[in-house]
Amino acid sequence: MRILLTTTSFQDTPGRHHEVLAASGFDIVRARGPLTEAQMLDLIKGEGFDGLLNGDDAITAKVIDAALPRLKVIAKYGIGLDSIDVKHATSKKIPVLFTPGVNHTTVAEHAFGLMIAIAKHFWPHLKSTKSAVEGKNWKRITGSELAGKTIAVLGVGRIGKEVIKRAVAFDMKPIGFDSYQDLDFGKQYDVQWAKTLDEAVTGADIVSLHMNLDDANRGIFNKDLIRRMKKGAVIINTARGGLVNEQDIADACKSGHLGGYGTDVVGHEPMTVPHPYDGVDNIIVTPHVGSRTFESVERQALRAVTNIVEFLKGGKDFIQANKF
Repeated sequence: MRILLTTTSFQDTPGRHHEVLAASGFDIVRARGPLTEAQMLDLIKGEGFDGLLNGDDAITAKVIDAALPRLKVIAKYGIGLDSIDVKHATSKKIPVLFTPGVNHTTVAEHAFGLMIAIAKHFWPHLKSTKSAVEGKNWKRITGSELAGKTIAVLGVGRIGKEVIKRAVAFDMKPIGFDSYQDLDFGKQYDVQWAKTLDEAVTGADIVSLHMNLDDANRGIFNKDLIRRMKKGAVIINTARGGLVNEQDIADACKSGHLGGYGTDVVGHEPMTVPHPYDGVDNIIVTPHVGSRTFESVERQALRAVTNIVEFLKGGKDFIQANKF
């Protein structure tokens, strides 16, 4: 069996996943993603692959077709499937495997890290103290407490629930918005359930995004929705960059209508240069590392490699996203 491995955190982080992959006996071809459609097509041509062990590479319909008839499985390292044409894979009877339930703790921690960084103005303070310019290296800005603030959590799945647990520990007031409401969880953590997106965000001091990206919600945080939010509200995004209109976010942060935007994701990764977020001090961007801790990577990588090895060897221990 021949496998294309493109996810960099899988390759760069030590752990048992390397042993499992080596023990499979598969022929492993390594590349460093995220790869574009053109890069994927270039790698696939010729001998081809039985399986893809991928991160956020562009697994488009064109890529899937080019990989046939040899391609047997697509194994996503992660849970977000928006970079894969799952509908086309399903039409070709190609299983798409994924890794739910492995990174919710670390992503929730990252969301809170971004929250605190925005509330306490970490970025301008760090720039000041690291400037090494006498008289300019001690600039201080008054921040805000999280305690007592209302946080709207959009998408109350595994990660959203972990964010709510931490919010309650910070003495925050949680609002939940999801198509499915876990009423027992809501009762335990005193969650106020919103019926609409507007109801969730208009009264919130902080909005934390934990939604899947699809055509229905792409760019949903645009100037019109932002205008209806509380002045000074903060948006935290550890989901997908495509959920927001980046220019509208930058404009709202510059004008002060948004108090800040903390994100681990952008619409195109790596970030394009120039970018609307350039030079905006109340926007903090991390390079999609919310799940990139030693603990989470090993859990996620073990699940991903187990998925592909089990599937290709005829086992049953794999998690399939697309049923057919």
